[in-house]
Amino acid sequence: MKARIGVVAYQGAVSEHLRALERAGAEALPVKWPRDLEGLQGVVIPGGESTVIGDAMQTWGLLDALREWVRDGGAVFGTCAGAILMATEIKNGKPDQPRLGIMPLTANRNGFGRQVDSFEADICVRGIEGSAFRAVFIRAPYFEVTDPEVEVLAAVDHKVVAARYGRHLATAFHPELTDDLRIHRLFIEMATGGQKNPG
Repeated sequence: MKARIGVVAYQGAVSEHLRALERAGAEALPVKWPRDLEGLQGVVIPGGESTVIGDAMQTWGLLDALREWVRDGGAVFGTCAGAILMATEIKNGKPDQPRLGIMPLTANRNGFGRQVDSFEADICVRGIEGSAFRAVFIRAPYFEVTDPEVEVLAAVDHKVVAARYGRHLATAFHPELTDDLRIHRLFIEMATGGQKNPG
């Protein structure tokens, strides 16, 4: 039976994530309303503008519903802006910016610079086998990790760009913009595996 993974569908590379998840072997569904969470094992929050996505999630009632769904064991994967929304602390964001706050790390918005500073890099990612992963960074954040329960999976220039916390996954880069499905497969395994979320 296929894993059922949702993609928050307000902004960002929604279709790219849906396509990658399907190619990786999951049933992928767009998520806008709280009712869309029913029956899902994982949810992806794509990149875009973290303040816009957070505001939309709050307006549509998804923010609180997603927190409750996470408490019941749901797994979340955030890329770029989506990862920022997962962080408990956000630097260079709006003070009252809506967020999920489900990963105990600090996200530095635009940590690698603005749009013109976007880049690609071959990185080693813990948890995936084979060659280096070609990571696409677009106005990317980086993460500060101090909680011992957060596992650092990858770094660029000593800045954390991928981390895991229980069944949650955060990447500063955009795996959906490549043909490499290993990150999506990793999340599907996390969402369907036995490991629980801390706390």
